Amino acid sequence: MITEGFHRYRLILEYDGGLFSGWQRQPGLASVQQALEDALAPLCGHPTPVIGAGRTDAGVHALGQCAHFDTLAPRAPEVWVRALNALSPRGLTVLEAREVDPSFHARFSARRREYLYRYFDRRQPPALDRGRVWGVGRPLDEAAMAAALPPLLGTHDFSAFRAASCQAAHPVRTVETLEVVRQDHEVRLRVAANAFLHHMVRNLAGSLARVGLRERPPEWLGELLAARDRTRAAATAPPQGLYLTRVWYEGE
Repeated sequence: MITEGFHRYRLILEYDGGLFSGWQRQPGLASVQQALEDALAPLCGHPTPVIGAGRTDAGVHALGQCAHFDTLAPRAPEVWVRALNALSPRGLTVLEAREVDPSFHARFSARRREYLYRYFDRRQPPALDRGRVWGVGRPLDEAAMAAALPPLLGTHDFSAFRAASCQAAHPVRTVETLEVVRQDHEVRLRVAANAFLHHMVRNLAGSLARVGLRERPPEWLGELLAARDRTRAAATAPPQGLYLTRVWYEGE
């Protein structure tokens, strides 16, 4: 652990989650964290742990993941971007680098996170977006999906959409944005909150799909929220439709 004389850098990352076992370093598996640390090692000349804003699961993508690292070998931001992209594996791109105050922390300084979930509802499966959307195979009623969302806005106990393995201290979160839009054969769910529980967006997406397929009425999501019982909700939506799109910090 570097304790003095270090420089802290913030990175903005894009990656294809289908090529990694998730964000977090795991022995014998290809993770985003490990790929970045391996790329930084020859550039820094010392062990360089990388801390991410969100620990995305295997198969989950990112368009705007944020991470930070400390080093005793300062470089210009554009040099970090070029060098890391040259050394990183396929499917991982560093979009931006900048030096930040040592008090900045990619995870604990975050004030808001945004996710996108992509449903594909054409009966024929996608060819170009395979592994990047959830192909539900039947038409979705996006108006019913949108009508189901208002009860979830604001501060609530989200136990109904919390994974059994979630290690969060409490299930209360504040959802600031919830919207559904259609683009041709794709329905997109956008969710922003101060923080998320494990699998919270995918569990919500799974239940919302039941509404979109007209298997449940729009008011069902509000009933699930009030019941606080994960066993009453739908199955978890697959990871390939989920994207971490942006992380906000103080002043942004």
